[in-house]
Amino acid sequence: MHWAIGILLFLATVIFMEGFAYAAHRWIMHGPGWFLHESHHRPRTGNWELNDLYAAIFAVPSFVMLLGGAQLGWWPGFIWIGAGIAAYGAIYFGFHDVIVHKRLPSRYMPKSDYMKRIIQAHRLHHVVETKQGTVSFGFLVAPRPEALKAELKRRSRAGVRRPVGVASEGDAMLSEK
Repeated sequence: MHWAIGILLFLATVIFMEGFAYAAHRWIMHGPGWFLHESHHRPRTGNWELNDLYAAIFAVPSFVMLLGGAQLGWWPGFIWIGAGIAAYGAIYFGFHDVIVHKRLPSRYMPKSDYMKRIIQAHRLHHVVETKQGTVSFGFLVAPRPEALKAELKRRSRAGVRRPVGVASEGDAMLSEK
């Protein structure tokens, strides 16, 4: 296979993975897979959470395609597709786990409007601690934070966790003013 076609397959896979991640996050993780993902919407008590199993689950297709394409004589395009899935996983890890959730120490400070937007959108996703009522399921593409805040307000803030240190809903309303 010509390397240019491989690069196109790789890039198309990275782009496709954003759509796949959105769908998996919205309809699997916030659906029947909530039993694992719920741990990610709660304060973490150690280095790991049940939600981390999704990284292992989603790595399997990448591993199988890389192995099949490189060692088992499958179509060579599977190498590029497997690499694209792995690249998306690395991008996701860097953005989600390092930059947003700070699971590894980093001095990164977002400067671009794009990075500020996707970080704020992901944080708005996490203000809801329930299975339903969450906004913004994408990772690299996200609606404007103003639109997400308006949607949360339209839903009467259903499922939104109270700010730290606020004991009651009345106290939460006072802290918003």
